[in-house]
Amino acid sequence: MHKVIFDTDPGVDDALALYYLHRHPQVDLLAITTVFGNAPVETTTRNALFLKDSWGITAPVAMGAAHPLSGPDEAHWPTHIHGRDGLGNIDAPEPAAQPDPRPAHQVIVDTIRAHPGEVTLVAVGRMTNLAQALRAAPEIAAQAKQVVVMGGAFAVPGNVTPAAEANLHGDALAADEVFAASWPVVAVGLDVTRQVEMTRAELADLARQGKPEVALLRDLSQDYIAFYEALNHRGMVVHDCCACVLVTDPDLFTRRTARIRVLTEGIGRGATVAAPLDMRFPPGDWDSAPAQDYCTAIRAEAVHERITRLLSAREG
Repeated sequence: MHKVIFDTDPGVDDALALYYLHRHPQVDLLAITTVFGNAPVETTTRNALFLKDSWGITAPVAMGAAHPLSGPDEAHWPTHIHGRDGLGNIDAPEPAAQPDPRPAHQVIVDTIRAHPGEVTLVAVGRMTNLAQALRAAPEIAAQAKQVVVMGGAFAVPGNVTPAAEANLHGDALAADEVFAASWPVVAVGLDVTRQVEMTRAELADLARQGKPEVALLRDLSQDYIAFYEALNHRGMVVHDCCACVLVTDPDLFTRRTARIRVLTEGIGRGATVAAPLDMRFPPGDWDSAPAQDYCTAIRAEAVHERITRLLSAREG
């Protein structure tokens, strides 16, 4: 059983990822922590609470960071991708659930301390909450099982600049601190996530086959799918769910180990630079960085099948 903290900024593909973690029989979802990104943190927290209500999720929701650790703040929210409400303009009702009174980073610290060596942190937004947790309690790096992040662009262009993927660009300093910590990190970046898509027709079929809750995923995904269709994709790219599948089915991914740093300034802000372990370089900023993993290949059809199989299941 995988004990998971889900750090997220819902977000359409975040909602799919949350449903995957909630419904997977081998996942014990311990907490949901929210961060700014696809919308302001007040909105992403509201969305997480709405999804918690809608799907009967028992894990607590804790509101996290509203701003990056340093550098430029968010100037524009991606309303053209995720909608003005972050969930595809579905005009969701106000949630009945209330957030945990603790800030997100404290929930991360408390949960890891309560389950030493067992907790996987799945981070699919800016890594600000994780960095704040490390700053507050550095010892958790030795107590977490692993950190799986949806982020980075190692051998492909970014999606917000030619150099950077959105989650790392949005708080590059936090990302660099997370990769520099001693906990094991696996980055599931654009190199692999762009290969897994879900079409409008597939979601409609899954909503008919699966539990009634899947209809909500279908409805909130329509504008998100249209955004990707306009970019000549068959359907929506399910970035965040790929990171969740890595937790449950790691054999579907090929990894490479390297010393990873994130550029924190200049036009390359948010870029991921990986120093291979088998190459020698002059002394520099990589020397003290721990060896971490990033994904270089994915069995895309198999990952797609894992996601659709879970969405179509009516039992459990």
